[in-house]
Amino acid sequence: MATSDVRGLEQLERAVLDDTASLASALRQFLMAGYAHHEELRAWALKELEGYPAADELPSYRKVPAALEVEITLNLPGQIIQGNTRRISVAQLPRSARERGIGESAPIRQGVREIEALIAISDRMIHLSPPGSAEYALGMTRQQQENGHEFTEITSLYWAIAKPSVEGVLDHIRTRLTQFVAEVRAAMPAGQQKPDLNQIDSARTAREGRPRWHRERQRQRTRARDSAALVGTGPRSSGPPSRQWLRSPASSPP
Repeated sequence: MATSDVRGLEQLERAVLDDTASLASALRQFLMAGYAHHEELRAWALKELEGYPAADELPSYRKVPAALEVEITLNLPGQIIQGNTRRISVAQLPRSARERGIGESAPIRQGVREIEALIAISDRMIHLSPPGSAEYALGMTRQQQENGHEFTEITSLYWAIAKPSVEGVLDHIRTRLTQFVAEVRAAMPAGQQKPDLNQIDSARTAREGRPRWHRERQRQRTRARDSAALVGTGPRSSGPPSRQWLRSPASSPP
């Protein structure tokens, strides 16, 4: 009969392998099952669930290609034309936006549940507004009017992101969880019912991108160095003393 630890691992495995299951639920199972013993694992899972604060550095998989687009309203005499969309280049952004690093790469800081909801309500493109977008739109409107386009108003600035790019963020997180489960299983010998901390640490290292064969090679090298060090601490031979202990007669103590 399977223990609760094995059942928990099996439930987590089913959750991460089922593409129709909520990734948020799989991450909660990961936390509740007690596998996030390490602070790094726990912090990673919580940030994926709750989202990344603006001050935090994002993982590379949460930065996706995006086009910059604006919505334009033409306030003509006796007529207002709304809903015109135009793609712009980074060079057309206000200097303050460029200095802040806003460009054709969008940071996905939302938690996985919010990302899942955005995907569910979107058709082909997902629109996200950069921080300070209202201020930038106002500055671009002033620039248009200074250039003689007095009837032009920039009403919004946003990133237009292809839906598959955002889906790829979730897929990357799911793959990392799958890799973790696979590594835990590979580290557990037959008959073991509960993964220990060393096995979880081994799986954590794999999640960071170092494969199992690499870690095995590192352990073998470490054992070889330790063995060599133990040999070196044994009785010294009757041969000449080590160079570092040789002293000239002038430097010898009286």
